[in-house]
Amino acid sequence: MSGKAWKFGDNISTDLIAAGRYAHLRTNLPELAKHVLEDARDEFRTGVKEGDFVVGGRNFGLGSSREHAPTIIKMAGTSCVAAKSFARIFFRNCINIGLPAVRVDTDRIDDGDELELDLAAGVLRDKTKGIELSFPPMPKVMTDILNAGGLVPYLKKNKGFKLA
Repeated sequence: MSGKAWKFGDNISTDLIAAGRYAHLRTNLPELAKHVLEDARDEFRTGVKEGDFVVGGRNFGLGSSREHAPTIIKMAGTSCVAAKSFARIFFRNCINIGLPAVRVDTDRIDDGDELELDLAAGVLRDKTKGIELSFPPMPKVMTDILNAGGLVPYLKKNKGFKLA
């Protein structure tokens, strides 16, 4: 996976990702996705390209457990969310919808840097700066869920969980 970094700060809430004033669009996700992150950075929703990365600071995705938040980030074309830390429910929602979310020190990544993710190796490469940022490997079941495209496709494929 490779693409451009869209840098955000600390404490990006699910309300900044999927604003509550658009709650009426929860049953129309393509329409809701047109408003993704507009309150945090309006140019993201019109400028994001397929494969780009959302790069956050600490506590990315705090707030409510809106599964719409990671879903519309993915629908916008984003290939990965990288942040120093995540709200627990947001992190699991990312994995469950098939959107990689990696915990990595994002201080050295700047807006617009070209990034490349090697999930298996646990490395996020900043190709602009020529640096590699490592992150702890995910448990196998989580990478299997991501590789299947999310929890529902994983469960259908495996007729349940296979933890061994």
